[in-house]
Amino acid sequence: MSEAPSREAPGREAPMATVWLGGCSGCHMSFMDLDERLLALAERVELGASPLSDFKDFPPADITLVEGAVANEDNLEVLRRVRARSKVLIAFGDCAVTGNVTAMRNLFAVEDVLDRAYRQSATVIAGLPLGGDGVVPRLLPRVRPIHEVVQVDHFLQGCPPDADRIFDLVLALLEGRTPEIARRFG
Repeated sequence: MSEAPSREAPGREAPMATVWLGGCSGCHMSFMDLDERLLALAERVELGASPLSDFKDFPPADITLVEGAVANEDNLEVLRRVRARSKVLIAFGDCAVTGNVTAMRNLFAVEDVLDRAYRQSATVIAGLPLGGDGVVPRLLPRVRPIHEVVQVDHFLQGCPPDADRIFDLVLALLEGRTPEIARRFG
């Protein structure tokens, strides 16, 4: 496991990021449920990247929360880049931890999924998004939880994890403590 980020001086802002891969954004909604604690967190971290910000290249981060499973080639590329630039990487929610709902696609072949979505749907769409055209990323043969692709330092379970657990985890890491994370799903 990676070490918790060090705080060189009081008030120093630690770079933090959140990432959204294949999932529903429920974990990020729980993050927003920190409410007034977001202000307290903002005094201690600098949010360098998130789905709410416009960033062109993922910046280095002391702490990164990764929501969602690895479902397509873009997810795979982003996750590898994020891991390389993050001191502490957290599997954020059940899709990141186990694949959860996103991995239900694993019950079917990719071609069956594409056929259902693009040929058999109520709205006929001309052509299949097979990737390579820069518009729709190619689906991976199997949806994977993030620990099957990169090293994960902490697992924050829940669908989604509640705001209290998110805050406690981030605060522990900022204070250099090992977070106490109860194992639970759902």
